[in-house]
Formats: sequence, structure tokens, C-alpha cells
Amino acid sequence: MCGIVGLFLKDKSLEPRLGELLSDMLITMTDRGPDSAGIAIYGSVDGKTAKITIQSATPEGDFAGLVDDLAQAGIDAEVCLKSTHAVIAIDMGQLAAIRPVLAEIRPNVRIMGSGESVEIFKEVGLPKDVVQRFGVRAMGGTHGIGHTRMATESAVTTLGAHPFSTGADQCLVHNGSLSNHNNLRRELIREGMRFETQNDSEVAAAYLTAQMAKGKDLGQALTGALDDLDGFFTFVVGTKTGFGVVRDPIACKPAVMAETDQYVAFGSEYRALVNLPGIETARVWEPEPATVYFWDHDKAA
Repeated sequence: MCGIVGLFLKDKSLEPRLGELLSDMLITMTDRGPDSAGIAIYGSVDGKTAKITIQSATPEGDFAGLVDDLAQAGIDAEVCLKSTHAVIAIDMGQLAAIRPVLAEIRPNVRIMGSGESVEIFKEVGLPKDVVQRFGVRAMGGTHGIGHTRMATESAVTTLGAHPFSTGADQCLVHNGSLSNHNNLRRELIREGMRFETQNDSEVAAAYLTAQMAKGKDLGQALTGALDDLDGFFTFVVGTKTGFGVVRDPIACKPAVMAETDQYVAFGSEYRALVNLPGIETARVWEPEPATVYFWDHDKAA
């Protein structure tokens, strides 16, 4: 049992409140998963800058002198420190180059996510502590997803926490368990995907990344998941401009959605949504089994 939430903003006036709203939604789900928690925030893009979020178990050592060491490797960067995480801002053209550089100069750091828009913060602990630790309430953005975990099939670690990101500006949170993830992992490795954990949810994220790399949009990739993934699952997924939800054909994991002129919201339970503005007049429904729900800022009317 885990708790997942998501919020896709249609109204730009709410964007400064994204972190606040999403934090309250996730904290409400604490009793569904007290082991670890995480949030992905999608912010504005300028078409020139990329971001890479890294994590370290020993940030005092790993983050000290990082800007200078990157500069010596030919990468100009700005680094924003947030507890055990750091967000590195670089030129878009250096996004591919920074990964091998980090592996060489900081072999103990782990990459949480990268892209133009997304920042991912996750740690072992309760949602309220994770939110406070990284200052999530003060973060603005266009959309975001969150997860609080009750571990059932892999270790309680930072890397085992959600969201999982396996592609630029892509991430996934999951409630459920997959039964064919080992076979699918092997297939994806043959296609060139890399994995940091043995978590089945990371396989789901990598599957969607692989499908979108073949030219599918998020909605099409989620439709394919219904045929290719076995088990129980509710996924909430983010891309640079999109937000998607899908449940398996049996749909035994709880889920509720709400939509107004200002936002689309998802929660494992309705109580995650009760403090959203205008919720009393929202269209509220339970997502149908084996049905893809997909919104995209670039495709908005």
C-alpha cells in the first residue's frame, strides 16, 4: 500500500502555489506509506538551460567544491544545495556530457532526474519531513507528482523511493506490483536502458521512456503499458509538458481524480484533494480500469 498524488495546473495564477498544494496532498497520504517519500516538480523552461538533480549520502564532502571541479572538466554550472540533494543548472548542450563527468569526479552521488523542467527530491522518511527538508512548499511550477511508500518488494532506501526517472523530464509514481518486471527489465537492458535498483516501478518508468523514445507520446505509451505490463498498478506519470494516469484492468488500487477550470488532480484517496481550491465544485470521478487519462500543456485548446 502506497499513497500517490498528482497535480496538473491549467491556471497560471496557481503556479506559485504548486509546491504548497502538492505538499499538503502528499502529507495527507502519510498513513498509506511511512517508509520514504518523494516529489517531482516541473518548473518553467527557457529553452537554454538544463537541470540535473543529484543526491549524496555525504553531501558535505560530495557537494564541496563541485562548481570548481565541474569547471575544470569543462562544464560551467550553477549549483543549488538542498540538504542531501543538489540541483545543477547547465547549458542544454552539456546535459549528456555531465553524466560521465559526475561519475568520475563524484562517484558516490546518484542522479535523481534531469531535463529542462523537472526537479526530483526523495528520501527515507515521512512526507512532512521530506517536504520540509527540501523546501518543497516554496517551489512553483506547472505540474508535479508525489509518492509516499510502504515498501513491499525492495529495500527502504533513497534510490528505492519514488518518483523514478529514466528519461529526460520523465518520471513515474506507482501503487501496486508488477509480475513480469524481471523479464521486461532484461528486454529493456538489451535495448540500452540502465537501472539503478531492483524495484519493479523503475522498470515501469523505463518501459515508458523506451516507448516515448520510439516516437510515442505519453498517452500512447501508457496505452501500450496495458498490453505489456502484468500485475496490479496505478501509475501517475509526468513529462516536460504532460501528465498521465492509468490503472490496470482489474483496478484494485484506489484512485480518485478531480478536474476544474484551474487544474486536474489525482489522489489515492479523496481526502488528498479536499483542500484544493474550488474542490467543492470540481468534477470528481474514479478513473476507469484500463483507461488512459492524459493532459498536455502543449496540446491544450
